[in-house]
Amino acid sequence: MKRIVYTDNFQKRYSYALTEPKGKNFDPEFKPELTPQEMFKIGVFGGAYFIGVDGLIPSDIPKTWFVGVKLSVSGEKQGSLNYFGVSASQPLKIWRQKGWIHPCDPHGWFQWYCRYYMGRRISGEDERQIKRWKSMRRHMGQIKKFCRRGDLHCRVKQRQVLLHWAYDSRKV
Repeated sequence: MKRIVYTDNFQKRYSYALTEPKGKNFDPEFKPELTPQEMFKIGVFGGAYFIGVDGLIPSDIPKTWFVGVKLSVSGEKQGSLNYFGVSASQPLKIWRQKGWIHPCDPHGWFQWYCRYYMGRRISGEDERQIKRWKSMRRHMGQIKKFCRRGDLHCRVKQRQVLLHWAYDSRKV
């Protein structure tokens, strides 16, 4: 078991254990179609994956995941850096107001997913995040219903949202 110590830009130390092999032993109900590294390369979150970290890559995220990735120079989300070229996510402050942020992952679902992918498991929180991930599947149904197969110009915001949640809407 490997222990990770992470300090964010707010100087909060957070330590966690990697109890599973990287990219393996996921909950049977959690079947993401994209790895975090693939999501970075595709273009998600407007190039500002960890807003509030002053443009620095968190120390617990492999630097290799960012090779060839377009990052927001300003640290602000830029829809043009997303795969579908549109802004498709709410500000982090909204997520905090709604209580969707767990203290262990102050940057939200995607930070949880990166750490889960790396092998961290948190009883209760994993189930909560997987339930949220599963609820996003409804967008795939709407794309299938209202768009011709392969028409990547149809419902681009919904398609981008799905990419943010590790569903590959380009396949529909």
